[in-house]
Amino acid sequence: MNANQHGPKGTLYLVPAPLDFGCDVQAPLESVLPQGTLQTASRLTHWICENAKSARAYLKRIDALHPLAATLQEQRIDELPRAVHKKGDHGTKGSAQFDARMMLAAALQGRDMGLISEAGMPAVADPGSSVVRAAHDLGIKVVPLVGPVSLLLAIAASGLNGQNFAFVGYLPQDGADRARRLRELEILAVKQGQSQLFIETPYRNAAIWQALLQSLQPNTRLALASGLTLDHADIQSRSIAQWRSLPCPVDNRTPAVFAIGA
Repeated sequence: MNANQHGPKGTLYLVPAPLDFGCDVQAPLESVLPQGTLQTASRLTHWICENAKSARAYLKRIDALHPLAATLQEQRIDELPRAVHKKGDHGTKGSAQFDARMMLAAALQGRDMGLISEAGMPAVADPGSSVVRAAHDLGIKVVPLVGPVSLLLAIAASGLNGQNFAFVGYLPQDGADRARRLRELEILAVKQGQSQLFIETPYRNAAIWQALLQSLQPNTRLALASGLTLDHADIQSRSIAQWRSLPCPVDNRTPAVFAIGA
């Protein structure tokens, strides 16, 4: 695709979604997203998304507050390939880098487009960075809209070092590999003062919690932020020694962010 196509190009908007995906209750959109973000989203008709079904559900919620420029049936919604979800955008897990330029054809024709994930900011702890990279390569303006980002909310409320932190994605599923990885992250957190953030699919929350208590040193600090932006949000931060005398604070249904530090 020619990056020098003639004529004005559209803009790629990065549209954050509420953090209640998969939760039993939903937060009122107007309490977690600015009106400007919702208004911009309501006028877009071309989308690139993680999942078309959840994207339509989100657009339906927006429509209740700000009428959409096109009906749900008329919205053009394209899903990122499943391989991008599983192996990432950048070929770091044995796959080739994903070339997303063809997905931006509407923007090259002058139409504004939206990039959306199932929860939070697209391209942060979610697929979509390949679309953003392609937009830059094609000379398409990229505009991130304001909305909730679970990682930043979690680190801000954790009491851990917010001046030096890293998001390391998901931990290995194999027990031995996971314990080894946790010890590596603990060294970074304690010796270098770099807080380490990671996530897991909710149904593995209890398993990852037990792994943390078993693998980490008593003085290491562990923070948990679950159900962020919801009424039942829970954010706690204690040493491993203190956590070991308490029940697991998160269920297997609620999205959570875990963080360790000194």
